[in-house]
Amino acid sequence: MQQPESRSSASTRSGFRPQTQREWHAVHDSEPAVQRDSPGPFCSVRGTFYRAVDPAFRGEALNGSRSEGRFSPRNNPALYLSASREGVAAAMLAHTDSASPDRQVLVFDVAASYIADLRDTATMASLGVDVDGAAAPWQDHVAAGRTPTSWKVRETLLELGAQGLIDPSRKRPGLWHLTLFTWNQPGAGSVLPR
Repeated sequence: MQQPESRSSASTRSGFRPQTQREWHAVHDSEPAVQRDSPGPFCSVRGTFYRAVDPAFRGEALNGSRSEGRFSPRNNPALYLSASREGVAAAMLAHTDSASPDRQVLVFDVAASYIADLRDTATMASLGVDVDGAAAPWQDHVAAGRTPTSWKVRETLLELGAQGLIDPSRKRPGLWHLTLFTWNQPGAGSVLPR
């Protein structure tokens, strides 16, 4: 994926303006806007999103996941973002341990459409999307060579024309994350480093 140039003159060489711990707590951004696309089952999102990355891979942050993830089978990257700084912290509870390197939080401006909102369980059920399957544990399935239900959710959504999804936080109810299947290419949403 081609990375867009940063719009910030304070950008680092890689085009990202990293957030320090002080900035993390001092800056307050409102939650991104979510608007239902009418007619249709999807929504559009616009606003500020966050992504925690190993600083060694900061320059590749817009390439998406480097390994398999809840919604990203091998060789099918997804871009995992959080709608708030608190969401990043909650997500990192499941993805870090004492051996994990410190993460750096990067900030992005996102505008994307054709997003499935997994919080809207009635609409998802009407589309045949298994919301419980999206939230089910997946790592043991991958380790055993099986396909996790969350990957099947991704496949179903792609077949329906979705370009991503809103995933409610399992660690902190009320928080949410944005997972993009496609971005920064013609016809897809844009993700620009701040």
